[in-house]
Amino acid sequence: MGHGIAVPLDKGLPDDEIEMSLKKSKAEIIFCEEAYLETIKNIMLKGETSLKKIICMEKIDRTENIKELVEKGEDLISEGDRRFIDSKIDLESVAEIVFTSGTTALSKAVMLTQKNIISNINDMNKVERMYETDTNIAFLPFHHTFGSTGILLFLSKGVRNVFCDGLRHVQENLREYKVSVFVCVPLLLEAMYKKIEAGIEKKGKTKTVKLGLKLSGILLKFGIDIRRKIFKDILAELGGELRFIVSGASPLDRKVAKAFNDFGILTIQGYGLTETSPVLAAESINVLRYGSIGYPMPSVEIKIFEPNEEGIGEIIAKGPNVMLGYYEDEEATKEVIINGWYHTGDLGYKDKDGIIFITGRKKNVIVLKNGKNVYPEEIEVLVNNLPYVAESMVYGEEKDDDLMVSVKIVYNKDYIKEKYGNIEEETLRDIVWQDIKQINTKLPKYKYMKKLILTDEPMIKTTTQKIKRNSELEKMNKEK
Repeated sequence: MGHGIAVPLDKGLPDDEIEMSLKKSKAEIIFCEEAYLETIKNIMLKGETSLKKIICMEKIDRTENIKELVEKGEDLISEGDRRFIDSKIDLESVAEIVFTSGTTALSKAVMLTQKNIISNINDMNKVERMYETDTNIAFLPFHHTFGSTGILLFLSKGVRNVFCDGLRHVQENLREYKVSVFVCVPLLLEAMYKKIEAGIEKKGKTKTVKLGLKLSGILLKFGIDIRRKIFKDILAELGGELRFIVSGASPLDRKVAKAFNDFGILTIQGYGLTETSPVLAAESINVLRYGSIGYPMPSVEIKIFEPNEEGIGEIIAKGPNVMLGYYEDEEATKEVIINGWYHTGDLGYKDKDGIIFITGRKKNVIVLKNGKNVYPEEIEVLVNNLPYVAESMVYGEEKDDDLMVSVKIVYNKDYIKEKYGNIEEETLRDIVWQDIKQINTKLPKYKYMKKLILTDEPMIKTTTQKIKRNSELEKMNKEK
């Protein structure tokens, strides 16, 4: 008996990109809710995809629905049909095709096997602590491997899973469902922290919290942990039960990670890619080094390829979680899997203890005329730490035959209004520029930010809240 291959799609894609994804994957059956029914029917009518059947999540006239499908399966089993029960799983066969982020025209279709996914789940179970008494909120979408493998990991431990009602309702959902485990992206975690920090300041409790942090820190050295008692009011804002946060997809500000840990919520950073099912390395309760991604997973080997004089080189990995390859794209597969090693495109280094740190994406590095390298992600972490910054992007702008380190900042309108009232744009710009100059003093001169773009308009992002740098740069060039 053959097994189906899952192809999770981003529901936020435009219709033409949904169609392109269906063409690329050669999907034959699609599950969708009523809101997408018309779009899918129109795609089918064109006859340019391999689609043969639509299964709706709801009961709709003249359309097969998932409830009926389940009932048919139950009837077959009760009649003695054992094809499903006795089917053998081929660990080396493709179980899932996942598209990398970016526009579908440029994204690649990653083939993940049963072995890839299961090995990653086994590794995570060895490293992290999840219990059947936990409640996980499924925040990341399933077309993101951090979301799909993540929920399989929690199901493997018998964890209760609940679903988020949307970005605006996260904190409300944490309280409502008494969530204890949360897998998320840094942008959300940093926004939550800024909200907590602003609340502490508004209530005039900054000194009290600092005293509590000092006291709990001293007691912790003697094995006495009273963090969750001291900071119960802060924890209550997050539902009161939150004990474990996993952040991934981009670098997490070490100040934010430390703050959540200081409040009594174990907060770790994980690292991986779609092509690696996804986790390659992660911190744990036993390995916390703020700003790092901890150690490789037990079955994964990681090397720093061709390091420079600072020890920074490309992160390459080998393990059972590395993809089978890109679907129908052997050339692209050979470009990233070389002699059995997957080349991530990320740059990083190992410290004296073998703990891994990421400095940025290879393709994002700003190479100056003097040969110096500037890693935008490192500077962005500092900029994002400013209380009014919603998001930022550091990039190189061409000037006099060289590149000028520049920054685009999206500010939080509500914060600015509450803090400064109806402030004039030029005055606000002066305030922000002074803060940028202050950050510059902490950096080597060649990393100084020399140009600022300030706006309240959100940047172009993927559905997992990663900034689409190329799209942003194109947009800025058009606006010049």
